[in-house]
Amino acid sequence: MFGKLGDLGNLMKQAQNMQDRAKKAQEEISAYVAQGEAGGGLVKVTMTGDHLVTKVEIADSVFGDDKEMCEDLLVTALNNANERIREFASDKMKKVTNGIPLPPGMNLPF
Repeated sequence: MFGKLGDLGNLMKQAQNMQDRAKKAQEEISAYVAQGEAGGGLVKVTMTGDHLVTKVEIADSVFGDDKEMCEDLLVTALNNANERIREFASDKMKKVTNGIPLPPGMNLPF
């Protein structure tokens, strides 16, 4: 009987460790800074891991083009930065779960 209780205690300890690692990973993701680019670097967007845009750089030559092209480049750069953050966050969380995929809808930290 005590063996089963010990197993439960060990499982709870492992869950707490995973939760602690998840919290640390989330802090690292929040502190991460990604730069997205479009048009070969004509438009650059800097974004935090919390998806806050902190800087937008647009080359002067972009303004000479039509407005729609400038808007498209900006959207592409934003999406590029978002994708980099998503990949970074995914890699961090894989380390937390030791590569074990979580069931759909279950997110860390708990």
